[in-house]
Amino acid sequence: MYTHGTRQQRKADMSPKVVLITGTSSGIGLAAAVAAANAGYRVVATLRDTSRAGALRESGGDLDVRQLDVTDPASVAACIDGVMADYGRLDAVVNNAGAGHLGTIENESVDEVRRVMEVNFFGVVQVTKAAMPHLRASGGRLITVSSVGGVVGQPFNEAYCAAKFAVEGFMESLAPVAARVGVAVTLIEPGAVASEFVANLQVDPAEVIANAGPYAEVLQAYVARTRSSFGTGAQTPAQAAEPIVAALTAEHPALRVQTSEWATAFTGTKLADQDGGKVLGLTATWIA
Repeated sequence: MYTHGTRQQRKADMSPKVVLITGTSSGIGLAAAVAAANAGYRVVATLRDTSRAGALRESGGDLDVRQLDVTDPASVAACIDGVMADYGRLDAVVNNAGAGHLGTIENESVDEVRRVMEVNFFGVVQVTKAAMPHLRASGGRLITVSSVGGVVGQPFNEAYCAAKFAVEGFMESLAPVAARVGVAVTLIEPGAVASEFVANLQVDPAEVIANAGPYAEVLQAYVARTRSSFGTGAQTPAQAAEPIVAALTAEHPALRVQTSEWATAFTGTKLADQDGGKVLGLTATWIA
């Protein structure tokens, strides 16, 4: 005869796995939320401003849309506490929320750089800290959308790449520790994703160029080149989201996953250990 506690555990084991995804109003986050729901996950699709949830609600996916501002500790805690109260489990988190940035340090304030770090790095740290006890309990997955810019520094992306470099270092360092308590850590590294470049910058590139002073000519060249790569050679958000769902379902997900052959080749100019296995194999022995 099963005890009440055992029956409750069996019920939990039979219920759909719950994944929380941040930054789902558009792009990769939206595509990942829909794809994960189609793969059978109960998806908690979060975004800072729920008035921008139109695409989520019209996607046709069975999504639980909730407010979460990754830069607000109270918002993060309230959202994750709510998920646990409603579902009793959290099997995976996808840290996707972030914002692009365009500029160079002589022309911007240190406070602007701090804001970029706050959204793209400390937001990831905040959500990870709140989620880890629950992921540890479920033997779950911690997936973070980084960027090829987290591996290779790029012109006029100093603050953005610094934040993504920080994300990569944080997760690569956390991975062997998390693995010891049953949580698999994965970094997703997209290259160009169609339609997101200008929208995700949260600035007007023409205005930035006009105010760039001695950097105007080279900044204009960079923006022209980048617009072209995002417009013609880019992945769709759905294509970039496929490795996220694969990392949710893989028996042994890699630490580092590029979302396209181009991204693999580009990061390969710097990384000899492209999937992170050699680094993880080395550092894991330090705590065995």
